[in-house]
Amino acid sequence: MTVAQAVVEYLSKQYTVDSVNGVDYRERLIPGTFGIFGHGNVAGVGQALKQYQQLDPAIMPYYQGRNEQAQVHQAVGYARHTRRRQTYAISTSIGPGSSNLLTGAALATTNRLPVLLLPSDTFATRAADPVLQQLEQPYAYDITVNDAFRPLSKFFDRVNRPEQLFSAFHHGLRVLTDPAETGAVTISLPQDVQAEAFDVPEEFLAERDWRIRRPDADDDDITRAAAAIRAAKRPLIIAGGGVLYAYANDELAKFAELTGIPVGNTQAGVGVLPWDHQFSLGAIGSTGTTAANAIAAEADLIIGIGTRYEDFTTASRTAFQNPNVKFININVAAIDAYKHGTTLPIVADARKALVKLNAALGGYRVGADLEQKIAAEKERWDATVDAAFDTRYTPLPAQNEIIGATSRAMDARDVVICAAGSLPGDLHKMWRVRNPFGYHVEYAYSCMGYEIPGGLGVKRAALAEAASTTADGGTDGTGSTGVRDVVVMVGDGSYLMMHTELVTAVAERIKLIVVLIQNHGYASIGSLSESLGSQRFGTQYRALNKDQHSFDDGETLPVDLALNAESLGVRVIRIEPGEKVVAELEQAIRDAKAAPEGTGPILIHVESDPLLDAPSSESWWDVPVSQVSELETTRQAFQTYTDHKNRQRKLLG
Repeated sequence: MTVAQAVVEYLSKQYTVDSVNGVDYRERLIPGTFGIFGHGNVAGVGQALKQYQQLDPAIMPYYQGRNEQAQVHQAVGYARHTRRRQTYAISTSIGPGSSNLLTGAALATTNRLPVLLLPSDTFATRAADPVLQQLEQPYAYDITVNDAFRPLSKFFDRVNRPEQLFSAFHHGLRVLTDPAETGAVTISLPQDVQAEAFDVPEEFLAERDWRIRRPDADDDDITRAAAAIRAAKRPLIIAGGGVLYAYANDELAKFAELTGIPVGNTQAGVGVLPWDHQFSLGAIGSTGTTAANAIAAEADLIIGIGTRYEDFTTASRTAFQNPNVKFININVAAIDAYKHGTTLPIVADARKALVKLNAALGGYRVGADLEQKIAAEKERWDATVDAAFDTRYTPLPAQNEIIGATSRAMDARDVVICAAGSLPGDLHKMWRVRNPFGYHVEYAYSCMGYEIPGGLGVKRAALAEAASTTADGGTDGTGSTGVRDVVVMVGDGSYLMMHTELVTAVAERIKLIVVLIQNHGYASIGSLSESLGSQRFGTQYRALNKDQHSFDDGETLPVDLALNAESLGVRVIRIEPGEKVVAELEQAIRDAKAAPEGTGPILIHVESDPLLDAPSSESWWDVPVSQVSELETTRQAFQTYTDHKNRQRKLLG
């Protein structure tokens, strides 16, 4: 068989094996392959997929996308919703087809989410040299555009001979299923090698199980951590995505309830506790709640669980103002367990570590004064969000009101999707999550354009989840066997970046609900620009003023994004500005939810006022301001920046 045929058959027989709370799972690691074909893969992987489709479509289902980067986003969305047990492979042609994957690779690796990339490459034999779309470097003729994947991937290899296939894929899938080292796995396939025939050992094509390793915590580490917790007066938990990937929600709730230690969550950690849980402070850091940030400022011990401590989480190292604050970091990845100079790193699975901590801390509970402050701060923040969700602005609503209406219209088990702009920060602090799977915001890379393809990936996972629970007679953990609705919230800026996968949803009749917020520009960067003294420069969609060569003050562009979506075959619901805009939006989402599966995507178009901000997090994010300027606004912003820098900790530990 050819190398490409061997790859396809091999991938069809790889399984992820996992065990959580006594329940065993065995699922296909690669349930399907995306691909856009051109010279490089059309006669290699493309031919192999077509051949197996005719033999048996279930061997390796093929999915058609419209943009290579978007295909990676679909795979990442799927991987996150399946808690990294499954992902897709993506095949591309050489040159621009391959390099279009680069942004997706960076996103996957930054988010620690698995995706298998199979970019085609130039001839290994160099029989035809240089070929169309080949990059040539005079100092190293073996370099191709695919070498750009090396710093963006957790694993990279190039199969220059058929025999190299065995070790490349064996080690590639080892990384793909490693909870600490996962990310983009890139295996470059030269176009001549893809089509080359060779004898494939039966062992390579046999079924293989890849067990997800969940390392236990060392007993000595648990003893030291328990002693530090008992000695703390104002401890705080920061829970990240690692809690969700370890299925540690129940153990975290038990830990908080037994000890009274409050929980703040990162963007990736939204859903570790329901929003109204007694000890849930909600989001922490630059886009956090005032409740979490108030407790963090006084905390003498931070217990980080499954977090990589992004600058938004630490408010650029200003969140923790107690001079004696210490860190216990529980993480399956050593790089995260050792952050901030901690002397108490625990390299372990979050759930297994929490089980041991719960046993070791019997009888311990925080003081009544801390519990009282937790309750008071939660009450203050809940009232703030209630006020923000209240309908006050017409005919153009605030984004807060749109978030509130969307939240009210969705069921607890539905999933909200977002990635970039002002929406992720507003959702982080205000979204009232009620289900561990209910919040999916890509904020490690915050990639504009992720929303629609990422949401489509989540919807694919939700459809597979529903089919699986129906087949085995079980439920998804919520008592339901139906399909979760997936609601994408996206601004006009991100929509214009990558709305192409709406066509994919139309082609497959996938019901994806998109709430498109039209604010005629980049609201997030506009607000940031204004706060830094740059007067929202270059962030509004306006006609060019040729005299000033400015896009800041011209007429609003006559762009109709609702009509654009309609032209792609999407069903569109327009919400017109007016006194009832919020109520009509809420009803439109309910109507979209009521549509049966298989009817295709539904887009709801609503305009908002970009100048109406969300409630303050009473926090900060470090974005440098020009030290000297002719603009008075910039000089004032620099003074504010200097004041915040004086609170920034150079080292935490």
